[in-house]
Amino acid sequence: MPAVQVDKNLIVKTTIEKEGIKFYNIDEEPFKIYGVWKEGDRYYRVPSDVAEATSKNLVQKSTQTAGGRVRFKTDSPYVAVKVNLHNVEQNSMMTVCSTMGLDIYADGVFAGGFFPPFDQNEGNMESLKALGESKMREITIHFPLYSGVKDFYIGIDENARLEAAEPYRLDKPVVYYGSSITNGGCCTRPGMAYEAQISRQLNVDHINLGFGGSCKGELPMAEYIASLSMSAFVYDYDYNARNAEYLLETHKRLFDTVRAKHPTLPIIIITRPDVNPSDDRSSRLNAIKATYDAAIAAGDKNVYFIDGSSFFADFEGLGNEFTVDGVHPTDLGFYLMARDIGRLLSTLI
Repeated sequence: MPAVQVDKNLIVKTTIEKEGIKFYNIDEEPFKIYGVWKEGDRYYRVPSDVAEATSKNLVQKSTQTAGGRVRFKTDSPYVAVKVNLHNVEQNSMMTVCSTMGLDIYADGVFAGGFFPPFDQNEGNMESLKALGESKMREITIHFPLYSGVKDFYIGIDENARLEAAEPYRLDKPVVYYGSSITNGGCCTRPGMAYEAQISRQLNVDHINLGFGGSCKGELPMAEYIASLSMSAFVYDYDYNARNAEYLLETHKRLFDTVRAKHPTLPIIIITRPDVNPSDDRSSRLNAIKATYDAAIAAGDKNVYFIDGSSFFADFEGLGNEFTVDGVHPTDLGFYLMARDIGRLLSTLI
């Protein structure tokens, strides 16, 4: 006998029933999109030619919108979304809200999620979130982490004001490159990814170049990252590298490629946030730290190193409580990562 949902508070509405609602295309003013851009009929975070030159997996991942945000101001008492999803990637360790849902922040405070039904797949999704009294608020909506987006419309009261949001504190974003952890696995919703948390802490833009299982320091990706205008670069692809030897071959090359184009850019090198250290942890750490040591020896004044095992060191007795599976952080794990990385970034940018 199929299960019957009896808690009405957990029911997700699949249609919007609201009088006086007006929808706007986010590709038009005054909306401002960050972390992704529209090309053709969908949003990208890596150009298709770069993805194709890097790997087959990256072609699939390049249109998933981790790190994407849309920002604006409104005095509407509610905000609705209508999105057309594609390239949906679901897995058993993540919520549908994080993989293909969105969440909303009003004046920097979490205001709720746009939750898809549990059986949502590619196609249209719509949802509405009440915000309370009518007053001007700055709104940030995070795109899905593991899905692509085609069309995206914002709905507000037809009589409400709609204005551009204030720009971020810095013109240039922080760029993050790394594994599924950088991608956002396995936080419960997009705004809990550690990069999103840091953006709120520091009021800075970011670009998420985390691609689950598909970040291996390939030269086309290194050259693409080097081409970006950024305020800082943070990278950790330890988990995606097949062994320490591979890290030795590629890790310093990536650093040197970026450094050649950005002589004074702050670069933060991170090793995997280990909870259960593997047998090859020391050799992997040494391979990554060799990049840092070589840069310091060469007189680099803008390179920094974080041993990922330190993120959870203050709570050593809690074991795996920071992760879903011993590897991918929970929201608590992401909070601790954001705390430490954000603390360092705050002194650099």
